[in-house]
Amino acid sequence: MKRTESLFATVAALALFAMMALTFADVIGRKFFDHSLTGAVELTEIFMTLMIYFALPLASIAGEHIVFDLLDRVVPAGVLKGQKVVSHAVTALVMFGGAWIVAERAGRTIEYGDMTATLEIRLWPFQYLIAVMLAVAGAVHVWLAARARRLHGEAA
Repeated sequence: MKRTESLFATVAALALFAMMALTFADVIGRKFFDHSLTGAVELTEIFMTLMIYFALPLASIAGEHIVFDLLDRVVPAGVLKGQKVVSHAVTALVMFGGAWIVAERAGRTIEYGDMTATLEIRLWPFQYLIAVMLAVAGAVHVWLAARARRLHGEAA
């Protein structure tokens, strides 16, 4: 598990660094050479996609998603533990549903031959990658739901 987390973190960090380096080069090109990098926006979008979707399972594992905890002080502890199981299960379903929708879209993208406007980079590989990473995040939430359920069962 740690190797996978390390791989995901490395890809996300490299994508972030690539965005930074690309933006730096683009600004230097515009300010000093009066010419921006061709396709810089498209590449930035691709790097951002990689960064976001490789970091998504990491945020899930670390419990870094936004949480509404305003009522946690008044809700009984047993209900809160059960709520964790349900919330992880629902989140898993949403992630798997998103993966399915994006994979369907990627299939249509192949049919249509969609690509970026300037650099003509095919979009479908990135869409399939998004679908895979959403499925991985969904699997993480299934694991988290099972772990929360097991911990809830031990506490009872």
